[in-house]
Amino acid sequence: MKPSKLLIGAAVALILSAPALAAEKTLKFGHVGKPGSLFEASVNQFAACANKKLAGKVKVETFGSSQLGKDQELLQKLKLGQVDFALPSSVMSSVADEFGIFEMPYIIKSRDHMRRVQAEMMDLFQAAVKAKGYRIIGLFENGFRHITNNIRPIYVPADLKGIKLRTPKGAWRVKMFKLYGANPTPMAFSEVFTALKTGVIDGQENPYAQITSAKLYEVQKYLSITGHVYTPAYVLVSDKHFSRLPADVQAGLEACGAETQDFVYDLAAKLEVELLDVIKNAGVIVNEADKAAFIAASKPIYEEFAASVKGGQAMIDKVLSLADGS
Repeated sequence: MKPSKLLIGAAVALILSAPALAAEKTLKFGHVGKPGSLFEASVNQFAACANKKLAGKVKVETFGSSQLGKDQELLQKLKLGQVDFALPSSVMSSVADEFGIFEMPYIIKSRDHMRRVQAEMMDLFQAAVKAKGYRIIGLFENGFRHITNNIRPIYVPADLKGIKLRTPKGAWRVKMFKLYGANPTPMAFSEVFTALKTGVIDGQENPYAQITSAKLYEVQKYLSITGHVYTPAYVLVSDKHFSRLPADVQAGLEACGAETQDFVYDLAAKLEVELLDVIKNAGVIVNEADKAAFIAASKPIYEEFAASVKGGQAMIDKVLSLADGS
């Protein structure tokens, strides 16, 4: 009997001293947002939701300022399983043609419009990314984009003639600014401040949250309120690696993606007011652009999208039909 008791005692001691079998799994969320950016706030809110909802199962750790890579690198690292979440925006048009719809100038009118597009068309976008090995588990935003530069105020497209303008690495944004007369230069966001400061480029286009968090107002003279494109941001995962997580963890993370969207949209609307004042107070000269002139000049880009992307015209018609809630 004694040996049995010794064995049982040893087994109990071993169990008590051993680490938990279901150890908390760390998941990495990489993004390009600077401290103080909408991206940082959005990702941190998502992580807080996940870490509360899934406490003891997973822990989401966040890495901003391109610490884990720029957008294209993060897309590759998702597939390799080196990063668990990324927050791409404009770069998605290089992943699947369907995302080029959000590169069409002035096609998204408001966040409420974006919600209707999401409700009616998300299956289309989900299928497009799954075909490339990804999955969207949440929809946040980058925001409405405006032009800054050091040459002149931009009122109409002709004012962009000859301006070296940084764009994200997406074909449609380059096409759009070439159409307007600018000299578009694709570049990673992390390189923009230095390129502006050294005169490699004259200007760039981004939402206020990106302009202020990267302190671009320190190296730009003019801000022209164009609102030419609204860019969503996508909580993106590897479909393969995400599918390997327990079903309850997957459900919890998807729930946090949905729950965080309201926070993101509310904060983004608030920042649009507050951050414009920050830019003005920094001494940047601000003007309202003639949006009607930009819309009129944008017709060829819509025609090219309709002709070159399968189902392109149907996508354009569908998105525009949802603008007024119909």
